[in-house]
Amino acid sequence: MSSYHFVEQIDDRLRGDLMELYRHEWWTNQRRDEDVTRMLQHSDLVVGVCTDPGGQLVGFARVLTDRVFKALVFDVIVAEAHRNSGLGRRLVQFLLDHPMLADVRHIELYCKPELIPFYKQWGFIAPGPNVNYLRLTRGA
Repeated sequence: MSSYHFVEQIDDRLRGDLMELYRHEWWTNQRRDEDVTRMLQHSDLVVGVCTDPGGQLVGFARVLTDRVFKALVFDVIVAEAHRNSGLGRRLVQFLLDHPMLADVRHIELYCKPELIPFYKQWGFIAPGPNVNYLRLTRGA
């Protein structure tokens, strides 16, 4: 059974592991390495979960935030082989406990309906019937 440690930087070696995590998810499997490199540079908080021993990246999440009013959580991923072990809960709790987010009024994310019960354990709820999710897509 593996133990884990958290990292807040994704170096070149871990970026390869991140690309492998991304390859297996429906919303990230088309991401290119150069775009992910740029994304990592401009995300306010990145958190990786690595195995001990070995240091393989098996969990990841990132946050964009103004550190006061809003924080938006993206890309919460746990490798298939490490799911149902409590690692996802540990990852989300690490994010929510992070000092960067301590004073943020609204922490938000979006997820598929089957993951709503997972996020509800921290108090995440739909913001209400008068709030809509909108997207403008540019480029490919």
